[in-house]
Amino acid sequence: MEHFKQRWEITQNWQLIHPFLGIIAAAFCGYLIAKAIIKSFILPDHSYYLVAVIALSFLLTYLLIKITLWLFTKLYTRWKVEARWELIAMFLVFAVTGSTAGKLSNPLMELIGLDRSITNGWVYWPVRILLIFPIYQILLVIFGWIFGQYTFFKAFAIKMVRRMGFGFLFKNT
Repeated sequence: MEHFKQRWEITQNWQLIHPFLGIIAAAFCGYLIAKAIIKSFILPDHSYYLVAVIALSFLLTYLLIKITLWLFTKLYTRWKVEARWELIAMFLVFAVTGSTAGKLSNPLMELIGLDRSITNGWVYWPVRILLIFPIYQILLVIFGWIFGQYTFFKAFAIKMVRRMGFGFLFKNT
């Protein structure tokens, strides 16, 4: 355990939650992807469906972790983090923020009267994307704060808003 803590630059035990959550998130994503892939080839009532899903889940989880570790090597210096465990927290913030913004946009679309089943796709999707953008920016800072990365995500959100041409909103920042 000490070797693991040293490798991930974990100095306090509470920081172990980030690698743990990262592994759970990778396993869950691997499972969801495996389930979708296997469902298109094998009917769920077949006897070997569960075995195929479990086997592919392990393989995809392994691949997701390998890709994530490769990204860590690229982003460690670019994002100027102090410890590797912070990268896991940042990845979790991006994942939770994106999922939450996507989930919140559907009820908001219905609230403004644009239901997917009755609205033309050429209207529905651009409006939904425009609606997701401010929700995502706000949630990014909120979840960044919850995961202990407020400073990084505040700067990240402001930089993203400026690059999209809304820099006038942050003249004094």
